[in-house]
Amino acid sequence: MRSMPDLPRVRFHDLRHSHATQLLLAGVHAKVVSERLGHSSIQLTLDVYAHVLPSMQEDAAAKINAAFGALQ
Repeated sequence: MRSMPDLPRVRFHDLRHSHATQLLLAGVHAKVVSERLGHSSIQLTLDVYAHVLPSMQEDAAAKINAAFGALQ
């Protein structure tokens, strides 16, 4: 197999990690992501993908602000 020096090497695990991260960023519930990954618990999923949570917190804050703004 010929290597391509301009492209980074991507392992299967990298694709799995990217898939889970994108699901969480898209708003898919962590329980569903956990099941898709075959994790034994949702806690494991949350521990591994905690780096995604800060942007999810910002999204949650924006949604609650929008909801309260709609009440005025």
